[in-house]
Amino acid sequence: MPIDLARVFGPDGPLARELPAYRLRAEQLAMAEAVAGAIGEGGQLVAEAGTGTGKTFAYLVPALLSGGKVIVSTGTKTLQDQLFSRDLPLVRDALKVPVTVALLKGRSNYVCHYHLERSRLQDSFASRADVRYLKRIESFARNSESGDKAELADVPDNAGIWSQVTSTRENCLGGECPNYAECFVMKARRDALAADVVVINHHLFFADVVLKDEGLADLLPRCNTVILDEAHQLPDTATLFFGEEVTAGQLGELARDAEVEGLRSARDYAPLPDAAQALAQVLRRVKLATGNTPGKQPQAEALRRPDLVAALDALASALDALSAELGRQAERSDELAHCAQRATEAAGRLSRWREHDDPEWIRWLDVTPNGWQLHASPLSVAGIFARQIADSARSWIFTSATLAVKGDFTLYRRELGLSDASTGYWDSPFDYAHQALLYLPRELPPPNSFEHTDAVVAAALPVLKASRGRAFLLFTTLRALGRARETLAAALARNGLDYPLLVQGEGSRSELLSRFRVLGNAVLLGSQSFWEGVDVQGEALSVVVIDKLPFAPPDDPLLAARLAQIEREGGNPFLDYQLPQAAISLKQGAGRLIRSETDRGVLMICDRRVMDKAYGRKILDALPPMRRTRELADVLEFFRKRSPG
Repeated sequence: MPIDLARVFGPDGPLARELPAYRLRAEQLAMAEAVAGAIGEGGQLVAEAGTGTGKTFAYLVPALLSGGKVIVSTGTKTLQDQLFSRDLPLVRDALKVPVTVALLKGRSNYVCHYHLERSRLQDSFASRADVRYLKRIESFARNSESGDKAELADVPDNAGIWSQVTSTRENCLGGECPNYAECFVMKARRDALAADVVVINHHLFFADVVLKDEGLADLLPRCNTVILDEAHQLPDTATLFFGEEVTAGQLGELARDAEVEGLRSARDYAPLPDAAQALAQVLRRVKLATGNTPGKQPQAEALRRPDLVAALDALASALDALSAELGRQAERSDELAHCAQRATEAAGRLSRWREHDDPEWIRWLDVTPNGWQLHASPLSVAGIFARQIADSARSWIFTSATLAVKGDFTLYRRELGLSDASTGYWDSPFDYAHQALLYLPRELPPPNSFEHTDAVVAAALPVLKASRGRAFLLFTTLRALGRARETLAAALARNGLDYPLLVQGEGSRSELLSRFRVLGNAVLLGSQSFWEGVDVQGEALSVVVIDKLPFAPPDDPLLAARLAQIEREGGNPFLDYQLPQAAISLKQGAGRLIRSETDRGVLMICDRRVMDKAYGRKILDALPPMRRTRELADVLEFFRKRSPG
């Protein structure tokens, strides 16, 4: 690629001229050159770039200068919006390249004119708030260019009304829709087809790769380069989309849609709403059979329960009956035809879950507070994923701050079948030895003991006093999170510490983070959703406490099956899979602490195994090179030396 990247990234280059805060980082330039090489050769690059490297610019600059069509996929819609609204325009304007950019999300992110009109005509809503929100959404739909619900801040992202005014793959009428000409989803797809750079997210990417449904089927063949940022999420996302599921939510929505549309388009045909109501009744029976205790059960174990088998028999019969009734009336409306197709597909998925016994797949029942799901997933997505990328775009860039363990990408490449990919590893330019302290408190109980969470709170309390709040406490389980909330609230009150306590689940993630930044002395308790993708710079976050090493739960049926497969193939399940997975996850959590060159903070890991077990050194060595201590006095001294602010 005839591009002088050293000049572009240099002190007199276009980035330095146009961006006031820009400065040359050797790691960023090295990564950009590796990306340019992969694009030029049509290859695959797996690149880990530590926090502060500036990996976004490192892949955007060579991608925009390459002259081809580029798809950039991210792990979250937040980063997707940031790329489209901030990073891409900055780089494009600095480089003065005439590229067009489009944002493409899944259809559930866009207001659907058809379903909006149906909601307006109905007279039942879950809450008065939904009635108010509907009026705002109607006004938004009349005036918006994009229809993207992210642009309507007046209606919370988790408001129930959104599911009624957006479409899904199952209930979208496609070209038969009376509002097809003004459809926001179709406009977004047309814009994406015409653009030079398209920003998507991983769920959209896989939904299209698997279902050929989200508008990328025409994009990928025309594309020269696919860049997958936050690529550490890809194995889990691929497993989700290459698998199948039957859920209480899916079938409940099908029953409601079938009944409503039957009364609207086939009012004279009573068997249809009767069949829909029968399905809804059977779903209640399945719920009773699965129980209220959250957890996962392998298929074989679940099907040893006669009450569940009988409930699933009834569910299969109810689905077949509804499918037959819908089929008899399908010609009376496009909506009925779609419902008939949904019922037939759901019946097929249920049948496959119950009857197939493929050793390369694992099936299990998952009971959650919101319902139940029947899952089927491939033990490995490596072969499937490798075939998908071989059939599509020429160049593939996979990048994240956490893909390797000390520069070793073996696990990641094996999970995705990237045997031919080159790799690149660039450390963070931050001075962790001076900016951060790793505190490993003494005399904590075993991490699986009942008293462990209370001991974590007790050990963290003097650290929170020294830091004046300003902390994340991250937990590996929701149970520990709930216990810590009670214990910490009481401890803060006893000690007269007036630090605002923010807890995952008591507000959306974006709302909690916004309050955390504004308050300046808050303590936030979080679980999985706060371990990654969270960026709080400055003194507002000065402590990250991690309660346990993030080993995946051993009772997870998919994990258990994968570990058994590794053992059958002669590998070591713990060393080959569980340990590197935990090390990478711990890097994610630890990465919340230092987000800029001026940040200072303490990382506190409350799991004695990092010192007591032989593998503990491997875990610690995977972390950034922080100074380590086991003494509380060193932590207190660290905060005494902090710069005023």
